[in-house]
Amino acid sequence: MRSLAIAATGMLAQQLNVEVISNNIANLNTTAFKSQRAEFQDLLYQTERAAGANSSDSGTVVPVGVQIGTGVKAAAVYRLTTQGNLNNTNNPLDVAIQGRGYFQVLMPDGTTSYTRAGSMQLSPTGQLVTADGYTVQPSITIPANTTSITINANGQVLAQVAGQNGQTTVGQLELATFPNEAGLTQQGNNLLAETAASGTATTGNPGSTSFGTLQQGFLETSNVNIVSEISNLITAQRAYEMNSKVIQTSDQMMSTLNQIQ
Repeated sequence: MRSLAIAATGMLAQQLNVEVISNNIANLNTTAFKSQRAEFQDLLYQTERAAGANSSDSGTVVPVGVQIGTGVKAAAVYRLTTQGNLNNTNNPLDVAIQGRGYFQVLMPDGTTSYTRAGSMQLSPTGQLVTADGYTVQPSITIPANTTSITINANGQVLAQVAGQNGQTTVGQLELATFPNEAGLTQQGNNLLAETAASGTATTGNPGSTSFGTLQQGFLETSNVNIVSEISNLITAQRAYEMNSKVIQTSDQMMSTLNQIQ
């Protein structure tokens, strides 16, 4: 009885759907988190009567065939890269990206990762680093006797050094963009990695063509829409229940067959 296997694939699909939704809800307050959406495809079909096959010796053809589907499978978990809201923190080392782009982060193994979480800190040597201590690229060092830091919309980092008139430019933040942002692989800790699907990173200064601008003293919030997620969760729950009901019904039908004497 095909319905048992078909409904089982449906339950597995809705289980994955609920897992994706639960991860979105869990990261409701994660800085610059991008929500995800599970996408599904129907499985192969079993053809019992092919459409277009000859139905007589006179050349008539079958207008509609008989194909039985075998269920559903997961095709992708797509990341939605829409802009999150900007939350004012009044912290001079918090920087939000408004528009396209990712900050570049040097990992301990020498590779480069990417993030939109601009909650930066200072290392013991005065370098701009992430919350995990990874160096933001290009490397920028803030002088030890700096009294204030300004990061403008174009990524210039300016420091007011004690005893000097005016601000001194100490570095330039750059952003990276990709042909296919959804192709980036997630590493956890708000970090993404380049893949063959994402394409090669293109770097440039904030505010230039195809790059977003920076907003000092702000952080980008998660783009999770809690109302939509709750609605999707209810829909997934109902779909899971209906698939389980199909299995129960199929089991009852098989029991009926077994009772025939």
